[in-house]
Amino acid sequence: MQEGMQGLEDRSRAPRHSPTGLPEGVILDIIRLKNQHPAWGPKKIRVLYQRAHGARDLPSESSFKRVLDKAGMTKKRRVRTTVPANPGVLRQYIQAKEVNDVWALDFKGWWRSSGELCEPFTMRDLESRFMLETRLMQSKGTAAVKAVMQEAFCRYGLPRVIRSDNGSPFCATNGALTLTRLSAWWMSLGILPDRTDPGRPGQNGSLERVHADTAREVQGRVPGGMAANQHALDTWRETYNHVRPNEALGMRTPAEVYRSSPRKYTGDYDELDYPPGYHPRKVFGTGDISYRGTRFMLTTALSGYVVGLKETEGDLLELYLGEFMLGFIDPQTACFLPLENL
Repeated sequence: MQEGMQGLEDRSRAPRHSPTGLPEGVILDIIRLKNQHPAWGPKKIRVLYQRAHGARDLPSESSFKRVLDKAGMTKKRRVRTTVPANPGVLRQYIQAKEVNDVWALDFKGWWRSSGELCEPFTMRDLESRFMLETRLMQSKGTAAVKAVMQEAFCRYGLPRVIRSDNGSPFCATNGALTLTRLSAWWMSLGILPDRTDPGRPGQNGSLERVHADTAREVQGRVPGGMAANQHALDTWRETYNHVRPNEALGMRTPAEVYRSSPRKYTGDYDELDYPPGYHPRKVFGTGDISYRGTRFMLTTALSGYVVGLKETEGDLLELYLGEFMLGFIDPQTACFLPLENL
């Protein structure tokens, strides 16, 4: 009777106090973690909360999502599915089964900051998802890329395979074997180049997703030119490797999975040695070799390297760069017959 006629109106049937509601301190911690990592979803935020507070009384993933939804801190994303136009013709590229089996590398698209061009060169171990490098480059030339890769080899050792696209300086689409000075250098160190099919960036999709992350979290957000953006990328890579949970790794971080390669880099070889029975030949600056008085044109990408010729039961000679067979030499026609898809 204290409320008069208004007391007869329907009221909300929702309980005033929910026994399963989260305490205010928990909600504030969830929001604080989200503010620190605005691009991360509820699943990753929950892992960070668990690291800080332990597994006891850990709220469910749906509770984290509900808190962030109510705080307006989530974005609805459309899930897209893609189907290759002709899946049967796609090449089965080399799969990573262990850490340092395959490193993927590429240049991410550029942006400008304070009038300076920022274009990252990125390297990632595919098995552990560990980001080996995110370096802003002033040049995309062979010498500049090789210098960065030498630093990575000294720090992490050598991978078994390096995957790249068909762009420069990784691939020469019009040259024999599509070799470049850079990829020939990899092979001299015992690393096999593995290239994606032209127009198929999805074959390097692991790195493409990382590029999307950096575009969302760093690109266009940091004033101050290259120096400031490099510092931001270094911080981003440290967080990505050591803090950010990765669903493909069972919510572990890449740093918890990655380990340096046992194949250590001790510098480039002055000359490649071959077993008995091979005929070593140094490639001239013009890209050819001499064998029994005949010149055979190979590629200038091999200039300065010592290749090995091995006689076969037939008329052809097998041609090797270190442990890798490059193709055949035909003494009858003085032709070099490169292997396909090298």
